[in-house]
Amino acid sequence: MALHQLETKAHDFAPDPITNAEAAAMLRAVLTLFEKWGVIDEEAATLLDLPVRTYRRWKAGQLGRLDRDTKARLSNLLGIHKALRLLFSEPQRGYDWIKADNAAFNGRSALSVMLGGELTDLMRVRRYLDAERGAW
Repeated sequence: MALHQLETKAHDFAPDPITNAEAAAMLRAVLTLFEKWGVIDEEAATLLDLPVRTYRRWKAGQLGRLDRDTKARLSNLLGIHKALRLLFSEPQRGYDWIKADNAAFNGRSALSVMLGGELTDLMRVRRYLDAERGAW
């Protein structure tokens, strides 16, 4: 088939959206991850870009609406977790890495970078880890 005969649309390349059920499962996993990382409620709320009261309600099982930004944050946090599990054979080393000073972040910890509060801060840590494991 000639190249000029191929017709594609932008949606042909768009990933399937995360369903609300998938996002709820992701949130449950992230809540467990926050415990492993030693993240306090105020930090967790910043990472998810939520008011602390809303985060605490969600944590207690009263889940609210998960918008695209929240779903993207959950996805990036789980991507960070996955990369750490692949990089470290001992899971605790990966959990500890989150709070350790890191030359790649000018001596700051990954958690400190992520607590900048922007989605791009989470993405920065994820991209770094993916590059470290050779995923790019």
